[in-house]
Amino acid sequence: MQQYGDLIGKAVLVTGGASGIGAALVEAFCRAGSRVGFLDIDSDAAGRLVDKLGGDGFAPASVACDLRDADGVATAVEALATQLGGLDILINNAARDDRQDFDAVTAADWDESQAVNLRHLFFAAQAAVPYMRKAGGGAIVNFSSIAYLLNMGDIPSYATAKAGIVGLTRSLAGRLGPENIRVNCILPGMIVTERQKRLWLTEESIARMVDRQCLKRALEPGDLVGPCLFLASSASGGMTAQSIIVDGGAT
Repeated sequence: MQQYGDLIGKAVLVTGGASGIGAALVEAFCRAGSRVGFLDIDSDAAGRLVDKLGGDGFAPASVACDLRDADGVATAVEALATQLGGLDILINNAARDDRQDFDAVTAADWDESQAVNLRHLFFAAQAAVPYMRKAGGGAIVNFSSIAYLLNMGDIPSYATAKAGIVGLTRSLAGRLGPENIRVNCILPGMIVTERQKRLWLTEESIARMVDRQCLKRALEPGDLVGPCLFLASSASGGMTAQSIIVDGGAT
């Protein structure tokens, strides 16, 4: 793993950090020497991750949070910032790619997906930025997806949210740049996680995506660690309002 010395001692918050991509990021920042906290609705998975990393000598903080609750997001960010002694870096990772049939989507379904996949990114940033201001600057990394580029018909609200994250990233970058807070975005391709294999992915669908990619292997959560650490560190100090695609060359 690439090491960035300026991440040592930095306070990092990861949303959706208990499993999948989020867990890989929590572990990576711990190994980079950062003070790490994460939010997740799954307290059991969070406990397992804390125990696992504790066995390696790391002690990430975790707070249970339903990211659909904007007030709850603000409270949870404040709680973690208190435990970590501030916040320098926010990783907005949490998402849920539910499939939806076009003819059956209700207003409640649509709003649920937007709350899970888009709205909390703004309110997490709003709650984290005051701590970054006190620190003299910071970095926000938002996770979007290439899903909205692929014309996938069974994820209409999710795709809309992921496209919206790119727009939100640019808006926040414009607002926060004068305060030395950078905001960038990562668009993963098909990342093979246990959840994805359990719910959506098959050997055949993985093979089809690998065939589409320039890199002929399935991508895993670890493939997002390097790009995320880079955007969080001073190595990308001149970058903001940018989007990096990590999809093995599928798009």
